[in-house]
Amino acid sequence: MLIVFFRAVILYALIIFAVRLMGKRQIGELQPSELVVTILMSNIATLPIEDVSIPMIMGVVPIFTFVCLDVFMSQLAMKSRRLRKLFSGEPKIIISEGKIDQKVMHDLRYTVDDLMESLRGCDVFDISQVQLAVVETTGKITVCRKSTQDTPSRSDMKLKTQDADPPALIVADGDISEAALRLIGRDRRWVEKIAAAAGAEPEDIFILTADKQGVYTLIRKEGFK
Repeated sequence: MLIVFFRAVILYALIIFAVRLMGKRQIGELQPSELVVTILMSNIATLPIEDVSIPMIMGVVPIFTFVCLDVFMSQLAMKSRRLRKLFSGEPKIIISEGKIDQKVMHDLRYTVDDLMESLRGCDVFDISQVQLAVVETTGKITVCRKSTQDTPSRSDMKLKTQDADPPALIVADGDISEAALRLIGRDRRWVEKIAAAAGAEPEDIFILTADKQGVYTLIRKEGFK
């Protein structure tokens, strides 16, 4: 039993490391080649765990081989558009000038239900509002609304504003982020001062966000019984 436990821990750490090498992507953003590698790695990793007679090296070597191959092919794809198109395909315009391209939908095996579901995911519930829609290589759809449906911006309304970075997350569940403090030009003493003004210690803070002007939002931890 201990052998299975230690094998599971080692392979867990190995898979995490391998996924980090492949880059930061969510499952829904994986390219076809990356998805294949992810599925193969998960299947290979289970073999040494389920069967202790299989040497660990039989799981480690294939996993590293797939990861190295994926990284190598990614580097080649960065230098060759033709290779990127071969491995990942290319975006397809599914709606142009407000008109659905039914041939593209057929080629992609995209049903009407798939299209409407994707549009709802982009906060579009009326297809007549869409000027352009593109199915990306990950399968995600990108939507451009018609100009008459766009929300007016401050520049459209001729409102004078000053560009500024959004507030940074300074404290998360009592943990102070030094990188965030450097971003807004503050230090830990400033956090302690803010916490003291709220009658708390930094470790009592659940969320603290602040911008470079020092405007902050503080939420204290709540006790649970």
